Amino acid sequence: MRRLAIAAAIGSATALAVGIAATAHAAAPQLTATFVQTSTWSTGYGADYVIRNTGDAASTSWRVEFDLPAGSIVASSWSSVRTRDGQHYTFTNATYNGDVNPGASETFGFNVSGLGTPLNCTIDGRPCAGGGPAPTTAPPTTAPPPTTAPPPTTPPPSGPVVDVSTAAELRSALAFARPGQTINLAAGTYRGSFVATAGGTASSPIRLTGPSNAILINDGPSGTAPSCPVPAAGWDSGYGLWLYNAPYWTLTGFTVAESKKGIVADNSHHTTIDGVYVHDVEDEAVHFRRSSADSAIRNSRIENTGLVQPGYGEGVYIGSANSNWACHGNSGGVDRSDRVQVIGNRIGPNVAAEAIDIKEGTFNGVIRGNTFDGRGITGQNAGDSWVDAKGVGYVIEDNTGTFRSPGTFANGYETHNPSTTPSFANGCGNVWRNNRSDLGGVGNWAINVTSTSKCSGNLNVVYASNTVTNAVRALTNIAVTP
Repeated sequence: MRRLAIAAAIGSATALAVGIAATAHAAAPQLTATFVQTSTWSTGYGADYVIRNTGDAASTSWRVEFDLPAGSIVASSWSSVRTRDGQHYTFTNATYNGDVNPGASETFGFNVSGLGTPLNCTIDGRPCAGGGPAPTTAPPTTAPPPTTAPPPTTPPPSGPVVDVSTAAELRSALAFARPGQTINLAAGTYRGSFVATAGGTASSPIRLTGPSNAILINDGPSGTAPSCPVPAAGWDSGYGLWLYNAPYWTLTGFTVAESKKGIVADNSHHTTIDGVYVHDVEDEAVHFRRSSADSAIRNSRIENTGLVQPGYGEGVYIGSANSNWACHGNSGGVDRSDRVQVIGNRIGPNVAAEAIDIKEGTFNGVIRGNTFDGRGITGQNAGDSWVDAKGVGYVIEDNTGTFRSPGTFANGYETHNPSTTPSFANGCGNVWRNNRSDLGGVGNWAINVTSTSKCSGNLNVVYASNTVTNAVRALTNIAVTP
């Protein structure tokens, strides 16, 4: 009996020890975060953090924090929720990627303006490389500033010329702009959401002007977007400069960079962009949308687009795809951004989609005297030419286009004929004169006309004054007009 009692006691002690051990080694996630640069350019880079779970239970969320050196900022990010306090950044999981199973990984990414790389990285309060708790630091005493500033409550100076030197002054000047006024930007960086919703007139346009080192940057987007883009409280579009229902604006000289889109004109006819530099944007550089007709971009420079969505990284985008007319078709159900002129610009390198995308349902524009550098075009979303002409009656003349590796390049100029409701003979009646094309030994045709049968009675015309070198095939796939 005594032996049995001792054995029972030993068994109880063993069970207790096992229970304690089991409690001490309860299943739990163990997350690490590894920094990986994915691309670089002269003024910044793109990067990912790869989050791995080396533990034995799935995570339900994650939180990565790091600092950037002075002079470097996160310009945009994806697959995460970002907040900022000075040079300290916090990224938490999106709704769909907080669960990381044992042995699996998730990724979020961001673009940085500047060359400084992350310091003091932690994940869930522990060093990103794994190990014990990170040193305790006091939490920030103030909340990060909102991405979208509250609307101004007092008007800026009311004279014909308004000089601005801060982002707050610029927001106020845009909000209270009136016909005939000129807003002068001082040199410097203007960071935030910049939207104009008041227009000028034919005789008294509104002017926004500044030197090339006056740089507009939007760190958005943020908040919950409406179903169709419209300025709304609590939502930042991420556009560098947005004209909404704001016709007769003239934009000259300054720079737009490191934003989701560069310059967007919505229902803002007679918008003139002259001598502006747009670069390092996530999607397209300049978009004339929602019937922003009789507008122009001249003498401007566009580089490094499509940093996040290469297939949507057009240089100049005229109109809207018919699949988006439900939002942007404000002229009888169509986006009639007609008679837009694109003249004397330098577009490329590293414009990820077409240098110019002319959408269906637009008419009678002019593409003249531009220089297209096709290096870096990606071929994504069928973006594999300098110009894709789906519109009607465009004059395309005196342009110079080149292509060199890297990139994916099919033809210099292309037409397409999408069917639309209401019905148009899209991609027809366009004319090419005196264009010079160097296809780099890669492109097939300088001018590829997809269909003649769909343009019966309104044919596309290619004149003999066009020239081509280094083509896989030849100048064009249709008969040349003397």
